[in-house]
Amino acid sequence: MKAIVNVFLKAGVLDSQGKAVHHALDSLHFDKVKDVRVGKQIVLELDESDKEKAMADVTKMCEELLANTVIEDYTIELV
Repeated sequence: MKAIVNVFLKAGVLDSQGKAVHHALDSLHFDKVKDVRVGKQIVLELDESDKEKAMADVTKMCEELLANTVIEDYTIELV
């Protein structure tokens, strides 16, 4: 089973990397972009067939290591 974890800054947290990308897009004349937020995606290959157990394990990984839950949110997709 594969788990796809998307980690992104919480609303209201300054995203300096997103601002830099937005500025670069503006300078390339992509002027229809209203805002940019940059995150990260982590793909985990799991040796687990039970979806509930996999979700619990990946959630624990996110809470303990993969995301800084003070300033970041995350989503998990099992495929």
